[in-house]
Amino acid sequence: MVNITRAADLTQVGANGGGWVATTLGTAAPATPLTQPSASWLPIGAISDDGLVQGFDEESQEYTPWGFTSPIRTQITKSLRTFKLTAWETSRTTVQSLQYRIPVDDLDPVGGVTTFAETASPVPDRRTFWFVVLDGTTSRGFYVPEAEISDRSDVTHKQDQMAGFEWTITAYPDAAGNTVYHADMVPATPAYTGS
Repeated sequence: MVNITRAADLTQVGANGGGWVATTLGTAAPATPLTQPSASWLPIGAISDDGLVQGFDEESQEYTPWGFTSPIRTQITKSLRTFKLTAWETSRTTVQSLQYRIPVDDLDPVGGVTTFAETASPVPDRRTFWFVVLDGTTSRGFYVPEAEISDRSDVTHKQDQMAGFEWTITAYPDAAGNTVYHADMVPATPAYTGS
């Protein structure tokens, strides 16, 4: 009889989580996913119940020799990491700053009114991101030292729908050539007992 090994505590449901952004590239990540980010990190606030989507976009080139029907080698030609989320706190200055590529300080209200203009010639707006996913005692942290919002969806303002800024955030390599750093607090995998 085959012994099927299962451990419920090694599963994860994204029960809760959050996101923060720092305007200074390479701002140090919190020590653990359960460490409150310092004041240099600005909160993204409420994220829609669709949660955080960690994206993997990869392409490869296969090399199949003459006379074979299967490749003998595959070379990765593209490896892109993205994070997708919908920010619901559209009035939060951090969120407006990200959506419209405007420094947070430029969104301070004057006489109770915040004014800004959108440029017809946007420039790169790279920042540092920190995301956490929480599920009981299991937590995962994603530190993205250099990234920017590469795709923004339309915003719907409607009576029966929450307005939100839906983003795809693309990670770029840092000086060490890394795009995403992981900090996971997960249970140890039990030793395999065999069958």
